[in-house]
Amino acid sequence: MLILVLLFLVLPVVELYVIVQTSQSIGFSNTLGLLILISIIGGWLVKREGMRAWTRFVAQVETRQTPTKEIADGACIMFAGALMLTPGFVTDVLALLLLIPPTRAIFRGLLVRRYQARAATVKATYGPAGGGSARGGPRRGPVIDTTAADGTNRTGPDSQPGQIG
Repeated sequence: MLILVLLFLVLPVVELYVIVQTSQSIGFSNTLGLLILISIIGGWLVKREGMRAWTRFVAQVETRQTPTKEIADGACIMFAGALMLTPGFVTDVLALLLLIPPTRAIFRGLLVRRYQARAATVKATYGPAGGGSARGGPRRGPVIDTTAADGTNRTGPDSQPGQIG
């Protein structure tokens, strides 16, 4: 709740103050040009880092690994993109910190630690993956192991002998 108050009440006032002070120091047109330039550079960085995170995410999924780091990076980059859309120097600095890989690692660590506790709660509530139905009860129907034409094992209540896929 405190974060929302800061985000919606304090941050706009701070942004206006910084913009006015910058405008008085370097002039209105220079301030406006600087805001536009930072937005262009930030947009380019969001696109570049977003594509890098997406590529790493796909590679992790293809190797059947959990892409925790890549998901957290993607969340940081999306948040940075939203901050870049907000006019102002303070939000642009925060966005740049989320876009630069070394500083993004700090935010990613905080994000992962925060949500690991929630993930543990969900696992404890619903049980281990594959241990039951979506509602937490036992699976219904027979489970038949079959070998598909590509040599992979298919297991599940809907598996039928000779079924591929």
